[in-house]
Amino acid sequence: MQAQILAPAAVLVLWSIVMLLWMAGTRLPAISKSGGGLSEAKAGGRGQDLEGVIPDKVNWKAHNYAHLMEQPTIFYPTVIILAIMGAGAIDVTLAWVYVALRIVHSIWQATVNKVSVRFLIFVLSTIALAVLAVRAVMATLLADPGVL
Repeated sequence: MQAQILAPAAVLVLWSIVMLLWMAGTRLPAISKSGGGLSEAKAGGRGQDLEGVIPDKVNWKAHNYAHLMEQPTIFYPTVIILAIMGAGAIDVTLAWVYVALRIVHSIWQATVNKVSVRFLIFVLSTIALAVLAVRAVMATLLADPGVL
């Protein structure tokens, strides 16, 4: 199951790149349309500086990309721990559930962004991640080194 548990992590990495491209593909034209441009940007400027400058719906993609750089940083080592320790079918299923929910969360946030629904998707994905994390702790703390 080692390779199977890594596949969801690889898909989430790829999805993060898709969101990066989607963000750039909508933000750069919006920046140009606002009369600004990258060459006019102040030194040390950050993405947050575009709040209120370009449409909110365009910024939603950037908000989601930032989210993909936050909680999934817990998912990746959890998956690696389970791959090393030996993941079971439930671990693989939970990892896929987490990734599927994160992708749904991204699409929802980038397009509709109704917070109550987005929060529910986030909570469900967090539950899947929490169960994975508990299983990773159990796999490491309860491992019997004498068996190897």
